[in-house]
Amino acid sequence: MQTRLEAQKVSKLLNNPARGLGLREQFMASAKRMLMLAFLIASTLMAEETITPIMSHDLAGASGKEVLMYTVDFPPGFSSPVHRHDAQVSLYVLEGSVVMQVKGGKEITLGPGQSFYENPDDIHIVSRNASSSKPAKFLVFLIKKKDAPLVIPVK
Repeated sequence: MQTRLEAQKVSKLLNNPARGLGLREQFMASAKRMLMLAFLIASTLMAEETITPIMSHDLAGASGKEVLMYTVDFPPGFSSPVHRHDAQVSLYVLEGSVVMQVKGGKEITLGPGQSFYENPDDIHIVSRNASSSKPAKFLVFLIKKKDAPLVIPVK
C-alpha cells in the first residue's frame, strides 16, 4: 500500500498543475525540442547534392568517348569535397548562385546564365552553394572516356 501512495505522490509531483507544466511535461517538451534540433542539424549536415541525368551518348568520331548531360542541385549551404573529373566539363547555372574554383585559378561566384569550365587536369578545390538559405541548380555538359568514373576524389 505504501508503494501505491509513493507512486501517487511522485505522480502529483510530476504533474502538479499549480506549478504550470509538471516535470513530465517539461521533460517531454525539452526532449521534443532536442530531437527537433538534432534532426535539423543532422539534415543540414547530411544534405547532399542531387544529380539528375538528362542524356548519355557515345561521342561520334571519338571512339571510346561519351558525352553526358545532367543537372546538379546543391541544397542551401552545400559544399562538395575536393575532386576532379577526367573529362572536359562545362557548367551553366540555372538557379541560385554557386562558388567555383580550380587549383591555381581564382574563386568565382556564378549566377543564373553564367558558365564555368574545367579541363581534365583541373582539381576542383571549391564547389559550393553561395547561399546558406537558397538552393542552387546548374546544368553540366561533360565529355569523358566511356568507362571512366564521373568524379575522382582528391586527398
